[in-house]
Amino acid sequence: MAGESDVRIEPVAGDRLVAVLGDVARLRIEVFAAWPYLYDGSLAYEEGYLREFARADGAVVIIARQGERVVGAATAAPLGEHTREFVPLFAVHGYDPDRVFYCGESVLLPDYRGRGIGNAFFDRREDHARACRGVKGSFSHIAFCSVVRRPDDRRAPAGYRTLDGFWRKRGYVPVEGLVGSYRWKEIGEEEETEKAMQFWARAL
Repeated sequence: MAGESDVRIEPVAGDRLVAVLGDVARLRIEVFAAWPYLYDGSLAYEEGYLREFARADGAVVIIARQGERVVGAATAAPLGEHTREFVPLFAVHGYDPDRVFYCGESVLLPDYRGRGIGNAFFDRREDHARACRGVKGSFSHIAFCSVVRRPDDRRAPAGYRTLDGFWRKRGYVPVEGLVGSYRWKEIGEEEETEKAMQFWARAL
């Protein structure tokens, strides 16, 4: 079993981002295929999405490596640079979008979970957000979103537990009414459909 002690965790930003995007794409497709996302991803989409992400000012990827193998990754960037379509939604709910840092995916292979790497991903992204300066100076909040699934959905594996408790321990709370959506093709679907996404946030 892998432990945190034999896994290197490092932030990658700027010109170095391009070198890790292929690993992030692979992990997104592999990890998000499982519940609760059931993502039927394509490499072509991943490459386009990640190229756009890499162009964002202030973007960072936190990489977890065992040896030379990338086993996990977590992304973050200013909200207006990463996910522009959600800027109006945050503004309506009382946030200044120019002062919100957004955490994108956090993907980690199953054998490496439960060993502190998830906390390290959040620590590094929060540190990066505090060090960044946007168009209005420092960032006041950091946020992410999670897919909304019915609690009685029979597709959930036996014993599945949400990460709500983990996120709350880190100071994040779901913001009432702050719900957006993403489109993707689920395993078993013939085409993409809208998926509701609940936003969580905390002050930096």
